[in-house]
Amino acid sequence: MSQRDADRSFFRKVVKFSKVAGFDVIENALVLYYTMQRPECPLWAKTVIVSALAYYISPLDAIPDFVPAIGYSDDLATLAGAVVSVALHTDGPVKTQAKEKMSAVFGESYEDAGGAGKESS
Repeated sequence: MSQRDADRSFFRKVVKFSKVAGFDVIENALVLYYTMQRPECPLWAKTVIVSALAYYISPLDAIPDFVPAIGYSDDLATLAGAVVSVALHTDGPVKTQAKEKMSAVFGESYEDAGGAGKESS
C-alpha cells in the first residue's frame, strides 16, 4: 500500500467511524499521524506509529469494530500505547495540529465535548 493510499484509508476511517469510535480514539490517531510526519521523528518511533495506525485502519481486529460498546477499545488501547511510546517526539505543535484538524472535521460537536480546550494524551 502506498503512502497516499494509506493516508486516504486513514482519513476515510477517521471520518466514517468518528461518532462510534469517539473523539479520544480519533485524536490519538491524529497525534500519531502528525508526529510521524515530522522529519525529526526517529525511525523506531515511525515504526511504532505505522504499526498502531495500520492496526487502527485494518478491518481485522482483536475485537471487531462492529461489537457494540467495546468494538473500538482495542483500537484505543493500541493508539494510546503508541502515544505513550513516542511521547518524547510529540510536542505542542503536533497536539495543536491534531486539535485543529478535529475542530475542522467535527466542528461544534468536538468543541462542545471539551476537545478544543482539553489537554491531549
